[in-house]
Amino acid sequence: MAKLLSQIIAGILGLWLAVMFVPGIKLSVFADSNFFGIPLSARWQILLALGIILGLLNFFIKPILKALALPLEIITLGLFSIVINMAILWFLDLMFYELDIPWMHPLIYTTLIVWALGIIIPKILIRNKK
Repeated sequence: MAKLLSQIIAGILGLWLAVMFVPGIKLSVFADSNFFGIPLSARWQILLALGIILGLLNFFIKPILKALALPLEIITLGLFSIVINMAILWFLDLMFYELDIPWMHPLIYTTLIVWALGIIIPKILIRNKK
């Protein structure tokens, strides 16, 4: 449960930092923006919903993709995981019109931000019980 929570927090903070500091990334609020029937009328609500979806994708879908791409992970010494993270963010961009990530450089920067927070936050939240 703590790992899922840390992935959600990393997704929310990563998207917030990317929207704030990476040029080209836009987060828009539309009049008909909703999330499963819940109207979203502020940027923080959309950011929260997108971060939760990103955290859930990272928790449930990313291990499946990493298992399928295991030979490429071995050949590239683990660097293919960045490509997997980029694919997940690109999929999130395709799913939601409120998020606009232009093609290459902003996507790479956003991926690196979310990836770094995905490493740091679990180390802070999950303590080893010995």
